[in-house]
Amino acid sequence: MTATLVAAPASARPTPPPARTRRRRGWVFHAIMAPVTLLWVAPMVFVLVLAVRSFDDIAANGTAALPHSFTFDGFDTALGTGGMARSLWTSIQITVPAVIITLWLASMAAYALSRFAIPGRRAILLTMLAGNLLPPQILLIPVSRITESLGLYDTLIGLIAIHVGFGLGFYTFVLYGFMRSLPGELTEAARIDGAGPVQIYARIVMPLCRPSLAALAALATTWIFNDLIWAITVLRTEAKLPVTAALLNLQGGYVSQWNVVAAASVLAAVPTAIVFFAFQRHFVSGLLVGANK
Repeated sequence: MTATLVAAPASARPTPPPARTRRRRGWVFHAIMAPVTLLWVAPMVFVLVLAVRSFDDIAANGTAALPHSFTFDGFDTALGTGGMARSLWTSIQITVPAVIITLWLASMAAYALSRFAIPGRRAILLTMLAGNLLPPQILLIPVSRITESLGLYDTLIGLIAIHVGFGLGFYTFVLYGFMRSLPGELTEAARIDGAGPVQIYARIVMPLCRPSLAALAALATTWIFNDLIWAITVLRTEAKLPVTAALLNLQGGYVSQWNVVAAASVLAAVPTAIVFFAFQRHFVSGLLVGANK
């Protein structure tokens, strides 16, 4: 028996748009996105220009005038008497351990939920995720009372524990989807070779999760470093305040010195911008891998 192949008619095949149409679409896209980009960048440029102007220039010509001076006095004041240097170091002390501990615990939880037949694992995962859907405003008083009863009030350890607890559910959910997309044959082969669960987790699963972990690390760093609500809820000592709370206090003390306030805002935004650009290659791809599983 012979089979004949019938070629599809030329009219049924999709034809790519001509080069002129593609160029027209490209011009339309750029014409629309260029003003949007300028609107997005304009406030950041305005703050940066304001930060390098002198106080006398701003007082004489206004904040919206073209700069007539260039100085780093605003940055010196913000880092010195404004206390931004101390607050930046405090934010780093909070962010680094909180991100590391949260991702470590979330990776272990996701590994257990994705690779072992745990009874009610779907309910456990949904319960962990549901905790992130609660508005933080309704939890301010309970969290404050709990930290007081545990002796963690006005301590950096207490604030780190809060960030770990509230971020654990979301990070576990994301890593769970990623780990489920990994081929089961890898772990089965390692198990046949005599590797235990800890060895499989450390030597196989974790190296394969680097893109997702990098994306979550950038996201967690941005959330924790820019946190304000939990910082002013748990901390009271001014010397322990992170950069966002210190920026709020600085705005009250230097309300008329716009160059100092703008310089402090730039200093507060630089660390998270560095982390984001360092991990931007993994940011989108790491969060989307495994989404179709």
